[in-house]
Amino acid sequence: MDKQNNIYKICSRCILDTHDDPSLLFDEQGVCSTCKTYDEQVNTRVYKGKIGKQKLEQLVSEIKQAGKNKEYDCIIGVSGGVDSTYVAYLTKKQLGLRPLAVHLDNGWNSELAVSNISETLNRLHIELFTHVINWEEFKDLQLSFIKASVVDIELTSDHAIFATLYKLAQKYNVKYILQGVNIVTEGFLPSHWVHNKFDWLNIKSIHKQFGKIPLKTFPHISFTQHLYYQYATGIQFVPILNYVPYSKEEAKKLITNELGWRDYGGKHYESIFTRFYQAYILPQKFGVDKRKSHYSTLICAGELNRNEALELMKEPTYNLEKLEIDKEFVIKKFGLSPQEFESLMHTAPQKHSDYPSYMNYYNQLRPIYKKIKRIIGK
Repeated sequence: MDKQNNIYKICSRCILDTHDDPSLLFDEQGVCSTCKTYDEQVNTRVYKGKIGKQKLEQLVSEIKQAGKNKEYDCIIGVSGGVDSTYVAYLTKKQLGLRPLAVHLDNGWNSELAVSNISETLNRLHIELFTHVINWEEFKDLQLSFIKASVVDIELTSDHAIFATLYKLAQKYNVKYILQGVNIVTEGFLPSHWVHNKFDWLNIKSIHKQFGKIPLKTFPHISFTQHLYYQYATGIQFVPILNYVPYSKEEAKKLITNELGWRDYGGKHYESIFTRFYQAYILPQKFGVDKRKSHYSTLICAGELNRNEALELMKEPTYNLEKLEIDKEFVIKKFGLSPQEFESLMHTAPQKHSDYPSYMNYYNQLRPIYKKIKRIIGK
């Protein structure tokens, strides 16, 4: 594969281009390296056919055995979105597991998300644990990230979610946390669009520089705690959707019919801040349109035609009238004036690595991690 420096190029298979990811490589047919990586991951980490059935049966057996005589045998995160709703249906209705559903309320839930969660769990008879985050602390932390001009503002929520899941798993002595993340419909994401979700040092450093309120109750895990959870407790995050045939559209139909689920109009748009972040902050400030990643994945999964995807990209990221409503709501909820918000939007983007980060330690220790994983068979 080759790359022509400083020359714009778009993949002939998906719709990612060198503006989205300057590190893209292309083969003789013009197919990008992300497509190649996607195919490799699908072939090696997604279980299909007879092998998939055997792997799933083995996994379920292990989960039930590990959860014997316990209140729950697994934990699932729920957001009201497609993937987590389908995981709830799959674990309880089809696999016969006894999950505890966990939701992090960070103050940005849409009414539709709350309704979807409630309706789903009531119909499936799954118990829900909700961690309500301290809003003043979290608002100050999110504002710190906006002031720091780093791309992954959602790192603040994602880290808290992982920390909450780990701590509940330890509390209830549950060894399996079943995730809705999956390769088939989520395999594309340029690395510089996101940051490592376990980087507490990065979160802490950005907040120290730009924040005002101490993070006394914010759910977090340190570098050493993460290592402890990974290698000492036996707790595993399992991408359960990699073990079953998974189609986003088919999943939507099923949960709509079976659970009364209602669509919210975009990937992760069940959160008011997330949809504003993806529809406005990312494209306006960072030149990032996550639809390109989502559509590219669906193209390679065979769920979307490339020409259809290109046509969809001509549409606004979100309904313009609703976007203006969200913008006004978000600015007001943050306690900013429109002028203050616009000033922050025009601050030059910074890299997460411009602030202290655990990633230096992680990269140095990565060879050791791999050896440990080989030894313990994970």
